[in-house]
Amino acid sequence: MAVFIAAGGLSAQETRRLILPEQRHLEFRDPTQLPRARVPDVAPPRTVSNPPAQLVWKLSLDEAIRIALANADVVRIVAGNTAVASGETIYGPAISNTQIDQSRAVFDPTLQSNNTFSRINQPFGAIVSPGPPAQIEIQGIPNQGFSSSNGISKTFITGGSLQTNINSNYSRQDITGLPLNPQDANNVSLGITQPLLKGAGSAANLAPILIARINTEKSFFLLKSAVQDLVLGVIQTYWNLSFAQTDVWARQQQVGQGQEALERAEARLAAGLGNEGDVAQARVSYENFRATLIASQANLLNQEALLENLLGLPPSDQRSIELTTSPYTVQLPADWRKILNLAEVYRPDIVELKLILEADQQQLLFSKNQALPQVNLGALYQWNGLNGKTPDGLDIAAPGGKFADWQAGVNFSVPLGFRRERAAIRQSELLIAQDRANIQQSLHATTHTLALSFRNLAQYYDQYTAYSRMRDAARINLEQQLADYMVGRPTLFLNVLQAITDWGNAVDFEYQTLMQYNTELAQLERQTGTILETHGVRFVEERYRSIGPFLLLHHEACYPRGIAPGPNADMPPQPEIQQYKPPKAIRLPSVDDENDTNSSPEQLPTPPAVPKSSTNTSRRETPVKLR
Repeated sequence: MAVFIAAGGLSAQETRRLILPEQRHLEFRDPTQLPRARVPDVAPPRTVSNPPAQLVWKLSLDEAIRIALANADVVRIVAGNTAVASGETIYGPAISNTQIDQSRAVFDPTLQSNNTFSRINQPFGAIVSPGPPAQIEIQGIPNQGFSSSNGISKTFITGGSLQTNINSNYSRQDITGLPLNPQDANNVSLGITQPLLKGAGSAANLAPILIARINTEKSFFLLKSAVQDLVLGVIQTYWNLSFAQTDVWARQQQVGQGQEALERAEARLAAGLGNEGDVAQARVSYENFRATLIASQANLLNQEALLENLLGLPPSDQRSIELTTSPYTVQLPADWRKILNLAEVYRPDIVELKLILEADQQQLLFSKNQALPQVNLGALYQWNGLNGKTPDGLDIAAPGGKFADWQAGVNFSVPLGFRRERAAIRQSELLIAQDRANIQQSLHATTHTLALSFRNLAQYYDQYTAYSRMRDAARINLEQQLADYMVGRPTLFLNVLQAITDWGNAVDFEYQTLMQYNTELAQLERQTGTILETHGVRFVEERYRSIGPFLLLHHEACYPRGIAPGPNADMPPQPEIQQYKPPKAIRLPSVDDENDTNSSPEQLPTPPAVPKSSTNTSRRETPVKLR
């Protein structure tokens, strides 16, 4: 295997060859020879076996969105239990935007200067003496010269072009008897060419610029779509984390209740009041509660890690997240027709299809122009001059403007049959028909997607209210089963354990459906394309400082270093959020409480309740940088 130069991938032997050899086999460098990337200094992540975090980070939903957008040079989206790059970056629209200037450059003036120094000495045979015999020699007449051509040309949006040139041809021969030696022939020419059919008209000539602009818009809306997915992912993960925290709390209550039930069953067995079956059943339930708690704790750590990943933060080993935004607990009204109209206007994928249609319409216009015959009107006027030195040593020159040339004509060419041009027109027309069909299909799919969101919203809210009633009923059932068991009524101990399970599951189901309802609200905003506006996200251009029109000769003429975002604008007040009321904890009475049936059960700490959200006040806009 050849030894490679790391910078270029060429072997040292190859670089010394005059002709590079053929590439007849695969060559690749060892990965250790590639440039190293900076590896982040991150501590090992927390697991269910590690001690709990020492720090608590209070995080609101708005703050989470703001942090995610601030770290979104590469836009991340949720993919399963992790976050991956969407393929869009803040540089995408700016990269596409450079195509506009590249298309405009066709109409920029072009300066041209060609200068050539020469010495021509062609040998020829000459008769020195006619003879006989004739004497023949090979002679040469050196001709030293300098030619220069300088001019400027400009293409107009009408398709015409203007060229002006100053030409000079200086020559001096080592020979006598010439009228002028040396001599300088020069001329100034002005030429105009204007297409009359093919290539004529501003609409056809500006089509590439308009297509480049449309492609820049497409790039922006692709970025906007990815940012919408990022914001949706942050919201989904935020509510999933909120559910995971409540789920851990509910499972902790079940573990605590199961442990007390096991201790009570063992105590009753030791006192001769119970049986082995109650102890065995209590132990099974307790271990099952512990296993479920471990799974819930693992899910909580995974959701925290996923949120940190979306926010662009490294995994933390000493920090837990405390959520401070409360979910909606009221059913929000929705106008079906208004939502459909919003989706038709603001959904990035529909906007992209509309832009593709516009670009294809411009391409059709250009293709129709290319299907016309080539008819060019041309004109040239040239002022000729000559100056030199006579054999007597006098310098003479032609008076200005005395010698002039002019040309005018019409050039015509046409491909017989226009096969290629007609095929291009047919292709553009079919693409436009396809674009319109794609737009209608996208609208059709959007209506079904929005209808699904409508059904899900109704389902999740109705389930939430049903599970709220179920949780209340489960609490009453648990308290009743406990009371019956405490006073010695004919109640199986299994009923108590089942009541504990039912109560914990009811708490889980209630909060899970509430989180699903809030997530579906964000999903509906994403499907209408208004999720960024709802959460006060706006785009701001931060220009990339680069080379300017004077290249490297004028430092201050480069593009500006950047444009800082302006002050944020306050958004209208959002509706008040009805506070979610967390369930109260239930503790089984211990053995010491058996003889005190009038004592009320001690309350354990309440679940991770969230304070009233700051979203009921005026919200601030969050800028997203565009480079």
